[in-house]
Formats: sequence, structure tokens, C-alpha cells
Amino acid sequence: MVNRCEKVDLLPAAVVVDSEESRPRRSQWKALGLIALLAVAMALRYTDWSSISARQLGRQDANLCPQSEVIYPNRHAQLWETLGNEYEQGAFTERAVEWLGGAVRIPTEIYDEMDLIGVDERWEIFGQFYDYLAKSFPLTHETLTLTKVNTYGLLYEWKGSDDSLKPLLLAAHQDVVPVNPETIDQWTYPPYSGYYDGEFIWGRGSIDDKSGLIGILSSIETLLEKDFEPTRTIVLAFGFDEEASGLQGARNLSIAMLEKYGENSMALLVDEGGIFGEMSGSVIALAATAEKGYLDTKVAVSTAGGHSSVPPPHTGIGILSRLLVEYEGNPTEAHLERGTPVYSTVQCVGEHAKDFPSDLRALIEASAYSDLALQRLGAKLTEDNILRALIGTTQAIDLVQGGVKSNALPEEAWAVVNHRIATQSSVAAVQQRDTDALKGLANEFNLSFTAFGSLVSPEGGPTEGTLTLTDAYGTALEPAPMTPTNEDSAPWQLLSGTIKATYNAQRGLEGDNVVVSPGVLSGNTDTKFYWKLTPHIFRYGHLDVGTTISPAAHGIHTVNEHIRARNFVEIIRFYTTLILNVDETTTF
Repeated sequence: MVNRCEKVDLLPAAVVVDSEESRPRRSQWKALGLIALLAVAMALRYTDWSSISARQLGRQDANLCPQSEVIYPNRHAQLWETLGNEYEQGAFTERAVEWLGGAVRIPTEIYDEMDLIGVDERWEIFGQFYDYLAKSFPLTHETLTLTKVNTYGLLYEWKGSDDSLKPLLLAAHQDVVPVNPETIDQWTYPPYSGYYDGEFIWGRGSIDDKSGLIGILSSIETLLEKDFEPTRTIVLAFGFDEEASGLQGARNLSIAMLEKYGENSMALLVDEGGIFGEMSGSVIALAATAEKGYLDTKVAVSTAGGHSSVPPPHTGIGILSRLLVEYEGNPTEAHLERGTPVYSTVQCVGEHAKDFPSDLRALIEASAYSDLALQRLGAKLTEDNILRALIGTTQAIDLVQGGVKSNALPEEAWAVVNHRIATQSSVAAVQQRDTDALKGLANEFNLSFTAFGSLVSPEGGPTEGTLTLTDAYGTALEPAPMTPTNEDSAPWQLLSGTIKATYNAQRGLEGDNVVVSPGVLSGNTDTKFYWKLTPHIFRYGHLDVGTTISPAAHGIHTVNEHIRARNFVEIIRFYTTLILNVDETTTF
């Protein structure tokens, strides 16, 4: 084939970005956020509902969680069957294991505090990773056009024959969270060995997110080996600092894609995030259709200094402590609301999980039209800490600092409160809530109060200090737009049908064997930079977690990260089925 691989830097190596100093890692709990949704069924299943009679609330027949049909490739049926047979062979499993194991063996660690590209040598590992990809997937790199964005961002285009069709965008990230050197002896196999024990592939990134990235490229490589030529253009966007907020990678990739393709230019986007597993007698697949918002509120108190031998009644640290106690004593109440992704998950599990209690199923059905049922359902759900965090806006005091010496009164004391904003709320609402929560104490301590750039306290008059609330790092993020998941949303229906088809093909099944549900991530993925490209954003990687819902059990962001080889092959099958189904559809 003719080599069409173009290596172009759209941006210089040294791009000035917002400071990441001391910023908590935003994506740290993205896996936990979605995996926790698998606990919905378990939390509901073992809750005592004896005090609630759903039947007394009344019922009405309703399809609370409509399901797509299983969607198999039609025009490409023979190719799909041929590749499916190949994927079932031991020789292909060995090939897939080596593809992923080799990627794991390159330690593409990313840190919160890194100097600019071209200055900090730790970025250079991504050059080695690209070399590995180019060597391992030769047909992909001969056929697809590659644009390198900000040195290490990889933007591929597989040109389709019909320019009138919007492209399919597949995303993943090259980077991994660092391995704590103090935990290396806790790993069953070395963290960057990519060791295959005959069942599992071990190492950092084997799930998050090299299984997705290598799964995509493995699918494309095998399609090219069968001379597949797409009708619809396929775009691949691989960032390289997702675990540190994506400021160097995905942010610049989004700029490049908007410049080349424009707004609302993609048919749909699939990135990391979603999983499937067995619960309450059914297989449930959760595709995240939303992400919570984000705000770091810095609470800063300034007071007069002096010698600690003659202290005032309240030092700056004392005042700050009282403010933080007020925060924790008055958390934002979590309310289950119709139309939110968590409520959709509850509806899907309630309607379709085979072993669900009938009274509870009736209550969930009633909650669709009865406010009383909704209130009671929400009250029970929010008794669980994980579910409460998914439903509402959270707050966590993560940083605190004040004082420089034991005998000197602190002139400055500050803390950072991290908020994960509910999908039905907003940054402005949380800022207003923070302001209202501390207004009374500002008056009590006679502090001049400024919140997010606006003076709250009356002007003039003597004060004993200042209280200032700010967006700590200028990184506030609204909740992601919710992806349409109704029966008229063709991309959602196609993704759902593809998930079902992949599950069946991997196990030799027929019929409808998977419930596909919307979900929400409590953390953020690279998709936060891609909102303008398409309203159809799905965070789903087709990872089989079985009946083990704990992220620690799979080693995500901790020791012993590993993936079952056959599950990785199923990820490859998923991307293959998705590409072929999207290539055939005429509904979008």
C-alpha cells in the first residue's frame, strides 16, 4: 500500500497551559463513578422496603427503559462472521495479548506537575509509545492519515467513500497513572511487565486505557487485513494526559478537530468509561451518557498578624476551621430527579433485572408518575453513600494551609473544597450555595466577604479581615450535556444494539441477552473537550466486570491492574462490530 501517514505538528511543542500545581487529579475516580452504578441493583435489592407499599401508590403500565433490538452487520455480514471466527482462534488471542502486553510494557506515566513538552523529559516516553504503535499496526499507519497534535497527540483519519456522512469518532488515551514505588512488591507481576499468565494480562494500563486504545487499533488492523474500505470516515483521537486533566492532549486535539471538521461534525463519539456485568439475574451494560461537573472552591481568610502571645479570640486558622465545619455540617442535599442518568439506571434495572423484588419494581414504576413514590425511592437510595454521591452535588475538603511559625499569628489561611456537580445543577448554582453557606459566618466574624469576584458584604465600615471565595485553579466545568437516549435517538439505538450483538457473538448466543442502560460518570474523561463535536457522546469500553463490581478487584488505579485475555478480545470484537454497524446505517 502507499504510505499516506503524514506526521504534522499542528502546535508547537511548548504550549503554555493553565498551571496544574497542587490541583487534585480530576479523572482519578472516573472508573469508580461508573462501576459504582453497578451497585445500584445491589443496594436496591437488599434494602428493607417493608414500610413502603408501592401498590398503595398505584401503578400504570409503562415502558420505563425501552431497549434496542440486537443489531448485527448486514451488508458486511460475511466480513463480520469471518473476523468473528478469527477472533475465536487461539492464535488471535496470542496476537491480541502481545499487542496489549507490548503497550503495557511502555510506562507512559503522567503526573500532575510536569513542565512543558520539550522541557520535561518525562514526556518523551510518548514518542516511544508512538513508535511501538507504528511498528505493531503497520497497515493502519500505511493507510490512515496521521496528524500529530502538540507533539504526542495522535489524530488519525480513515477516509470514507461518502463525504456526506458524518464521521465516527473513537477516542482513547495513551497515558496511565503512575505506579507508587512503595507498592511494587504488592504486585503479583511487575507493573510494566505486560505479563500473560495464560488467562490474564497484567500491568498498569491493561484496562485504563490501553485496552481501549489497542482494542481500537487491533480492530482496524484486522479490518484492513481483510481489505475493508469504509463508506463513512472514521476519526481516532488519542490524548496523552487524560489522567492529568487533558490540558496538553485532548484540549489541543479538540481544537484541531474543530478547525478541520467544524462543530457538530461527528455522527457519534465513543470513549472510555462504560462496563457491563451481571446483577440481579441479568446482564446490565452501562454506557455513560453524562458526566458530573467540577468546581474547586478556594476559601481564603486574611487576618492581622502578630505575636501569638497576645492572640485575638479567633485566629485566621480558627475562623477557617469554623467555616469548614459549616461546610461539612450542611452538605448539599441529594434529590433523585426524573430525567437524570442515575434515575434512568434505576428504571432500567428495576424494569429488566430478572431477580428484582416485585414490590420494589412496582415502586420504581410508580416513581415515574408519582412524586410520593419518587421521594420515597430517592430517600432510600441516598442512604447509601456511593449512590448519594452519584445523585447529588458532593463536597470534599481536600487541601488546607495556614501559618508559617508556631509563635506567629497566621495572616493567611486557606482551604480548597472540591465539588462534583450533579447533572441537574450548574457551576453558578454551586457557587451561590457556597456563598450563602458562609455569609452568616462572615458577618459573625466581621469579615469583608467577596465571593467569585462579587462583593457580598456591605461596602465601608471597619472589618477584622477578609473572606474570599474563588475558583481555585480556573478549571470549573459545567456538567456535561446529557446524550439523547430516547427511542428516536438513532446513535443510542445503534450503540445499544451493537453491545447486544457483541455480547451474543462472543458467547454463541441468540436473542436479547443484555439490558443497556444510560449512566453517569462522577469523574471526567477527555470527552469534556469534545462537546462541540457531537451531542451523541458515549463513554463505553465494553469491559466485562462479571459479578465483581469493585474497581480495586480489577486493579484500576491501584496495584495488580489486569484484564482477562478473552475479555480484551471481546473489546476488539466490540469495536469491529461498531465500525461495521455505523458504516452500514442510513439513520444518521
